[in-house]
Amino acid sequence: MSQQKKITTLFTDIGGVLLTNGWDRQARYEAAQLFGLDLKETEERHHLTFDTYEVGKITLDEYLDRLVFYEERSFSKDDFKNFMVSKSQAFPEMIQLVCDLKKKYNLKVAVISNEGRELNQYRIATFRLNEFIDFFISSSFVHFRKPDADIFKVAIDISQSDLETSVYIDDRMLFVQVAEGLGLTGIYHTSYGDTKSQLAALGLVADE
Repeated sequence: MSQQKKITTLFTDIGGVLLTNGWDRQARYEAAQLFGLDLKETEERHHLTFDTYEVGKITLDEYLDRLVFYEERSFSKDDFKNFMVSKSQAFPEMIQLVCDLKKKYNLKVAVISNEGRELNQYRIATFRLNEFIDFFISSSFVHFRKPDADIFKVAIDISQSDLETSVYIDDRMLFVQVAEGLGLTGIYHTSYGDTKSQLAALGLVADE
């Protein structure tokens, strides 16, 4: 991308960038410990069915029926859901950075994320993401999930963005590479400071 081009659109992931991943391997390990589940079986069931949930083909209740509640449990589904959502936490510095850059440079901000509908909507509402994000291209909404290039193409079309003036931030290198393969400028997110520096190098300088 030419350095002379002014960035107009910022695409970003949610989990690992703006918020914690939420329902990740560590969370499932903690759930197995707390609720007395067989971790190996839980992980196998998760990997067999979670993609179906993330692309919006089943509900959270259906996912949990397959993961945990295929037999009688001493705890309720609401107990389990409350634990799941408790694993979502904000990265305030990253959220503030995106908000500041959006305001300063009048950026369009769009999310491209692999998230199931109920968890995604909880995270959007709880952390007020819709106050600074213009478009949510979530896997459960569009029925594609990264690394499928189609989810990026849908995001570009929905936001009506120019590839040459768009940046994509993700904490997974593979997804950054897929985005770059389509012509987006990619930033591999490893820390607030590093991503802030990479954005500054592209002309998006946050006020101190």
